[in-house]
Amino acid sequence: MPAKRKRERVVGTHFVWLLGQRDGVWHADGRSNRSDARRHSLGTKDRGETLVALQRLDLVQAVNLGLAARSALAETSPGLLSLSEGRRLYVEHVSRPRVVGGAKPVSVKRYRPVLDKFEAFAQSETITAWNQVNRRTLEAYAAHLDGEGYAYATEYLELTTYLELTTLKQVVKYLIEDGHLPASSLIRLPLVKPQGTSTYCWRAEEVQALIRHCRQHPDLVFLENLMVALACTGLRISELASLRWSDIDLNSNIIKLIDESTHFRRWPSKPTRQTKSGRSRSFPIHADLRQVLENLSQARDGLVFHGPKGDRIKADTVRNVLVREVLTPLKVHFNSAEGEIGFAHGRLHSFRHFFCSSCANSGVPERVVMEWLGHSDSKMVRRYYHLHDDEAQQHMQRLDFLGDVGGNVAVGDDR
Repeated sequence: MPAKRKRERVVGTHFVWLLGQRDGVWHADGRSNRSDARRHSLGTKDRGETLVALQRLDLVQAVNLGLAARSALAETSPGLLSLSEGRRLYVEHVSRPRVVGGAKPVSVKRYRPVLDKFEAFAQSETITAWNQVNRRTLEAYAAHLDGEGYAYATEYLELTTYLELTTLKQVVKYLIEDGHLPASSLIRLPLVKPQGTSTYCWRAEEVQALIRHCRQHPDLVFLENLMVALACTGLRISELASLRWSDIDLNSNIIKLIDESTHFRRWPSKPTRQTKSGRSRSFPIHADLRQVLENLSQARDGLVFHGPKGDRIKADTVRNVLVREVLTPLKVHFNSAEGEIGFAHGRLHSFRHFFCSSCANSGVPERVVMEWLGHSDSKMVRRYYHLHDDEAQQHMQRLDFLGDVGGNVAVGDDR
């Protein structure tokens, strides 16, 4: 039996800590105290930095547990806060329960690749602590992202850069507010959010072609049903995947999309359904969608829509089938100029853009579209709106600029 790893006992101002190393990195264990100070990575292999970090940790945990005044944090100069420890503190903060302001699990999950990528960049720049991250760091990181050569449109890259820099600014802001960094670490870097979108918006004739193609292939009936639902509701594929028969009231012709993130959980093992906005919403059922719903049989799992094998919908699987079995054979009928986004670039989210544009072109009030899509900001609705050339022509020809003299303008000397 291997010998138990020895740990050093260090008495701090407020707690007793057990110091140990894992893979060379120092850790401090304060769980044996009357008030559990928890176990923490000190983010360094250096002994001197460890003792400085431990002194700061001792005070921070005392403040968090109500054993010291928060003003005490301002009276001391924080030591270096390693990137790994600052990241752990931030993820722990945003992972707190939703009732006290925590983020949704799907949002927390998105932070991982963002922080992974930034840590790799920081390492190449010999940055090891959040104290070293400043405005110049983020500007250099933005230039680094711009040079990565994404195989996407410029708008995608701009949005990715905006979101990643925003996340990093939020991390630094939280670490300052919670006393882990000095106020001087605040990063003042205004960011301009991209207003455009690189998502292709289906045209009506393209959606019709997609559906007709699926009807000709029995193994694609599941995809036909999904496309009709996406086109007639503007739902995200994740929302459609979790749609249950209990959400549908055919008598009232209404779909109720429920967000359960703040509901009392009678069955903790049951997955919690969430919408991106965190709000429940309802909207009427279009006649084309109703026909699909009336022809579907109700499965035992209570879900309305299923994947190709009758199992739960997986967005990646549906997207791959859409590209391989539908877009690829049909793209010869809908060519686009080289270098331009066209039919072949459409994806599941393109149906949300199609829905919004169809509503706008048909005169549905913006406020109504916002309610149906679940947005509280009209800017997001406008982001989804696309005006195709043929629709623009129709709107232009309906206008009357010249009245009775229109079409009878004389051609001659314009002195």
